[in-house]
Amino acid sequence: MHKILIFSVLMTSISLHFSCTNSPSTVEIVDGWHILFNGEDLDGWSRLNGNAEFTVEEGQIIGTTKRNTPNTFLTTDQKFGNFALEFEVKIDTFINSGVQFRSNSTNYMNGKVHGYQAEIDPSSRAWSGGIYDESRRGWLFPMGLNPSGGKAYKPMDWNKIYVEAIGPDIKTWVNDVPAAYLIDDMTMNGFIALQIHSIDRAELVGRKIRWRNIRLKENPEAREGNFPFIANTKANDMSEAEKKLGWVFLFDGTNTDQWKEVNKDEFPGQGWKISEGNLCYEKPADAEVKVGDLVTRDEFGSFDFQLEFNLSKGGNSGIKYFVTGDHNTGTSGIGLEYQIIDDNDHPLVKEEGGLPPTHTLASLYDLIEADKPDRFVRPPGEWNHIRIVSRPDNTVEHWLNYIKVLEYKRGSREFLTLVKNSKYKDFKNFGLGDKGHILLQNHGDEIKFRNIKIKPVM
Repeated sequence: MHKILIFSVLMTSISLHFSCTNSPSTVEIVDGWHILFNGEDLDGWSRLNGNAEFTVEEGQIIGTTKRNTPNTFLTTDQKFGNFALEFEVKIDTFINSGVQFRSNSTNYMNGKVHGYQAEIDPSSRAWSGGIYDESRRGWLFPMGLNPSGGKAYKPMDWNKIYVEAIGPDIKTWVNDVPAAYLIDDMTMNGFIALQIHSIDRAELVGRKIRWRNIRLKENPEAREGNFPFIANTKANDMSEAEKKLGWVFLFDGTNTDQWKEVNKDEFPGQGWKISEGNLCYEKPADAEVKVGDLVTRDEFGSFDFQLEFNLSKGGNSGIKYFVTGDHNTGTSGIGLEYQIIDDNDHPLVKEEGGLPPTHTLASLYDLIEADKPDRFVRPPGEWNHIRIVSRPDNTVEHWLNYIKVLEYKRGSREFLTLVKNSKYKDFKNFGLGDKGHILLQNHGDEIKFRNIKIKPVM
């Protein structure tokens, strides 16, 4: 039998101590908007996961941080699919928070709240408006992809957050500035939830997160906004919004028309193939058969390139760019390389000295080590996202799972010095061409690629 909701009332403050009810509540609708918080009490809301306290005071829901408890969520009793959600939030310093949407608490997760979260980040990192997948995949849209959106947040002040979820398209705005644009179809329905983040330091106890004017409209018209990047996790999917930004497929899961074997004019007959919508390399049955790298038929100069890869355990591969015919030999092409490797189980890791830092995942091979937090690296057998940006001023960026892990400038004094001291020292004008091919490396290990896209950078 469900326990009764017990509320402690003092003056105008109402505190939620325990709730496990799903009883229906009356939600006021004004001009098509569901008023999710009535400004007076927590009718229509339930607490899950932790035991930090939510209170109501002066028309605000106030969350107070508490030590030695997991993330605590105040969830709507109703679930929603397609909607626009709007709320105002104000948060104390040195903590962060978020608002869950299309989230659930199900048996397969042992009741743990999981799903999409619109980040509230008052720190100098400024990732407010970013999209995090709570208790599942982690960051799906960090705000390094759109810094102006995250920086629209005003610390120690009231901020308006707008979240739109229509089908797989999820967008956020911070104080009416476009922030995140994610296309993802893992979960299409769920509750809304306010988060009090877990804390582990005594000085963070008692800090406040305040929400007000929480409302939701079902099945809204899509709101327009200028988003500089769209994170699309659907396999080999190209949205109309991406097309408007100039993206085109180099591989859409169905044909290899834009690829050929290095130093040849045709796609290889063995080794490389399409399987289940993926461009795969598998070792030929005949060990004597030599299969080369794949290169694009076209050349590219200033570009924004992205793909996903799924590497076998202990494997090694790479993506090379500014590949020209000047230095290609046999079955291999030479160019600047975004390194793909299993940092933990590749055979070189176990050798004396281990894997050189500039030979690790996402590094500019043999030149610059990638600075990548462990939590942004997914293990072999899972899909990782790569982005390489080459700008007209010769600046190049390497990204891994939507965070930038290194940046350099082709032709700079630092770059030329690195090349001079590398394995590329004997290659004249290495990496300095105005344009070149993009190459998928065959290093003899099984690997899959999908969602291979490119657009020009002006």
